[in-house]
Amino acid sequence: MLNRETAMLILQRGNQTGRGYPLDQAEIIIGRSPDCDIFLDDRQVSRRHARVFREGDRYLVEDLGSKNNTHLNGRDLAGITPLQDGDEIQIALRFKLAFVDAEQTAPLVFEQPPRIPVLHLEPDARQVFVGERTLNPPLSLPQYRLLELLLDAAGGVVSRDEVIRCVWSEDAEEGISEQAIDALVRRLRERLAELDPGHAYVLTVRGHGFRFQNRAADSSTQSTTSVKS
Repeated sequence: MLNRETAMLILQRGNQTGRGYPLDQAEIIIGRSPDCDIFLDDRQVSRRHARVFREGDRYLVEDLGSKNNTHLNGRDLAGITPLQDGDEIQIALRFKLAFVDAEQTAPLVFEQPPRIPVLHLEPDARQVFVGERTLNPPLSLPQYRLLELLLDAAGGVVSRDEVIRCVWSEDAEEGISEQAIDALVRRLRERLAELDPGHAYVLTVRGHGFRFQNRAADSSTQSTTSVKS
């Protein structure tokens, strides 16, 4: 049971939604390194991405020079910033953490989960499903990374630069051409059409990038598989 006398960070978006992290140390490091106090195992998260620390009777947050930035309530985090009850810390594109002050007693209202999509992923097996159908053979690793990035954007536009950073290694980023990105997007569309030829999942937003448009199933539909966020 969570200790409500201690300020906390609660994961609102990610693969362990609802997990609480008590701020019972002078400093909490968030990052991809297993040594971090809050370990977020995702390649978009820097090894030491951000920290939350106590100063007197208040808590503050600071980005640690991360590659994909830290946001506070939807804005880029600039310098060391005090936290207030209900603030949302976003780590890269993947994770959201809600700050809950030690004196907070009212129940928190979190984002309502979206309606269960027809297309969904099983990250551990790198499988793609549309309803009960599975894409076979599986997507290549670049295709899967692109699809996961688009899904995580939750309908938002993903830029070509974001595609390069997510799909290709840091060593290869400089040599990725526009044609290579277009070819990857085209092939992903072709593979998804094998499962669902009647729906265009990957849309091009001219001059900006790409957007994922999922089908929405009835909200009463049950699924044991979740999309990694």
